[in-house]
Amino acid sequence: MSVLFLAGAFVPVTAQSGMEIGGQKVVKLTRKATSTTRPEFTSVTVLPGRGMELLQITANFPGKGEVNVLASPDENEARKMLDEQDNAFGDLGYRLGSAFLVPYPNRIVGKLSADGKTVTDEWHGRKITLPANNKGASPATQHAMHGLILKAKTDDVKVKDIPGGQEVTGVVHAGDFGGHWPSKTDLNFTIRLTADGVDAIVTAHNVGKEAEPIAIGWHPYFNLPSGDRTQVRIHIPGEELALVDNYQNVFPTGEIKPVSGQFDLRAPQGVALGQNFYDDNWSKLDRTNGAAVVKVIDPKAQYGVAIEGLSPEIKTIQMYAPPTKQFVAIEHQYNFGDPFGKQWKGKDTGMVTLEPGKSTTWHVRIKVFVPRRNR
Repeated sequence: MSVLFLAGAFVPVTAQSGMEIGGQKVVKLTRKATSTTRPEFTSVTVLPGRGMELLQITANFPGKGEVNVLASPDENEARKMLDEQDNAFGDLGYRLGSAFLVPYPNRIVGKLSADGKTVTDEWHGRKITLPANNKGASPATQHAMHGLILKAKTDDVKVKDIPGGQEVTGVVHAGDFGGHWPSKTDLNFTIRLTADGVDAIVTAHNVGKEAEPIAIGWHPYFNLPSGDRTQVRIHIPGEELALVDNYQNVFPTGEIKPVSGQFDLRAPQGVALGQNFYDDNWSKLDRTNGAAVVKVIDPKAQYGVAIEGLSPEIKTIQMYAPPTKQFVAIEHQYNFGDPFGKQWKGKDTGMVTLEPGKSTTWHVRIKVFVPRRNR
């Protein structure tokens, strides 16, 4: 049972939605906007039955009202997608809102089994076999993608009031991720809502007896309120780009080059998306006060969102931005794609090695703002 802890006593949660998704009650954190001059966050909808996925975030912009920060369907449509239309791996979870990706974001290629159902790769001499749950547009190669908690249930879900807002916590007892991972892991989640920010924090604890590789990330689809993707501007503080074989597979070649042309997005006010397609990974991140800050700026809507990667273990940022869609996915993650691949030739690919009893924490904060008008 989910509970709210207040004044030293447990009382029933009031932040629960009446709906269940993934077999658990939807949790909605809320607060009332108080400012008449600056935007404030007003709600976060969380799915404990789907690995604490964020279904929606809303913010109030004075003079405009409430804006959806994430591109995502409403609860009813989300329930249909996730409970009635999804596959065994939960892959529709990363097609809406923001799914958390553990123990590996992005792709793992490995050796495909004869039946095409699994891929096998190697970490420190130990074989890791994973579901081959993804394949790009033909021609493309089957591979593993986006971790193993897309359908995970969350235990010990608790909601509490905090100064200026609310937060929800919970733990996913992931174990050995269904027999696919070298050790056992507990994942502690904290989602925090205040006027000025939404914080998402995931701590992975190795509760097993063996060392294990861990990378953490997420897959948020950021909404473009104007509906005019071409003029939306993106700022990514990455100096280097990981090359890929093609946009069907999106497998890294192991080559990294300085950003240039449409991939140099370091301008402070961002670079217009135009008609450019992106499914790319930036690294060598310039940090501001320790944070790797990406900005999505929609000038026509007078809307901006800043995504701050606060954990030093966040080494890369993946952006997925198809020209035909009114969203952009900004994925702060520990690792490069295919992190066990031989093409990296021993390079540190961002996977953290957790010894038994050790932990690693991923922390990202979202802020909203009104961008400066061009003069």
